[in-house]
Formats: sequence, C-alpha cells, structure tokens
Amino acid sequence: MNVWDTRYSHPGHAYGTAPNDFLRAHYTALPMGRILSLCEGEGRNAVFLASAGYKVSSVDASRVGMENAEVLAQQRNVKIETEVADMTAYTIQPNCWDGIVFIFAHLPQLIRRRIYRQAIAGLRPAGVLLLESYGPNQLKFNTGGPKDIDMLPSLAQVQTELAGLDFIIAREVEREVLEGNFHSGRGSVLQIVGRRNTSAQYSVQ
Repeated sequence: MNVWDTRYSHPGHAYGTAPNDFLRAHYTALPMGRILSLCEGEGRNAVFLASAGYKVSSVDASRVGMENAEVLAQQRNVKIETEVADMTAYTIQPNCWDGIVFIFAHLPQLIRRRIYRQAIAGLRPAGVLLLESYGPNQLKFNTGGPKDIDMLPSLAQVQTELAGLDFIIAREVEREVLEGNFHSGRGSVLQIVGRRNTSAQYSVQ
C-alpha cells in the first residue's frame, strides 16, 4: 500500500468532497466535452465536473482513491471513468482532450516536464488546461503540500514548461485553502488557465 492509499483509507475524505475553489470559479473556461483530471485523489473535482455535464476521466496513483471516487460519483448520481496509474509511467494520448485539469498535482521536475509536454499535445485544438498548485513560497506556510522545492516550481518555470498555451490566467497568489484535513489555511498557490495555441508544434517526449 502506497502513502496515498494509506491516506485515503482513513474515514472521510482527506481533501473533502467539495471541488477545488479555483476550479469551481473557472471551470466554464473548459470547453464542453472530454476532460482528463490527473492526480485526482478521491474524485471531488472529477465528480464536480461530471455534475456540470463534462465527460470526465480521472487518473491517480492510488487505487483506494479511485475506489472512493467511484463511490462519490455514485452518491452524486454521475458517471466518471477512473484509472489507477503512476505518473512516472502514464502517457497522455495526443489530441484527445477538450480540457486537462491539474489540481495540486505535485510532481518531480523531470516527470512534470514530460507530463506537461504531453498535456499540451493531448489537448484538442483550442482545448484548455486548468491548474492550481502550491508554489515555492508555500514553504513559508505549514498548511499543506510537499516540502521538496523540486515539486514546487515557480510561476515562471510552470509557464516555460507549459509553452504552447496562450495564457488566460497565469498568476501566483496567497489565499485561504480550506480543503479537508491536509489543505488547511493560508497558502501560496500558482493558478493557470491556458488555451492550446493551435499554430505551435508539440513534442510528447
């Protein structure tokens, strides 16, 4: 059992059942259609998007998390697809998704760069990527997120790694993150909404 299986095995939902605040505020930027939610956890964001009419596929390394996501979807009377996969081995197929969502999907730089490249290529023309994650200034707070700076890129790094998007929102802000037991209090976050630039060429390697 990995660390995420252990976290998601406890009663209740580690990050709550309500969607991420940034996603809830900006999800309408996502074109209606197929959405891929990576590092989905226990399904709160996938279920929210499915409730709004999107066809959602969620991926997470935790089998327990994906099982909990399926239960939450049943409770909310929506359907989502779930897949258990580690991001070190996962491949995003090109030109498949109307939207791709990363909510607190903290990955080591080498994996993150590959996944971000694949995500850009994975969007259909004019598809949209939506992301919120903790930034490097989160290390000043004790309110959640990784302690490894390699998993906390700066806004400039993320924008470089997501080259190929036309950014609608690209900012670093401090806000209250009140999402379950593990994100609780003021935090420093990066927020991205970007549309695929259809004139650019993309590599998935």
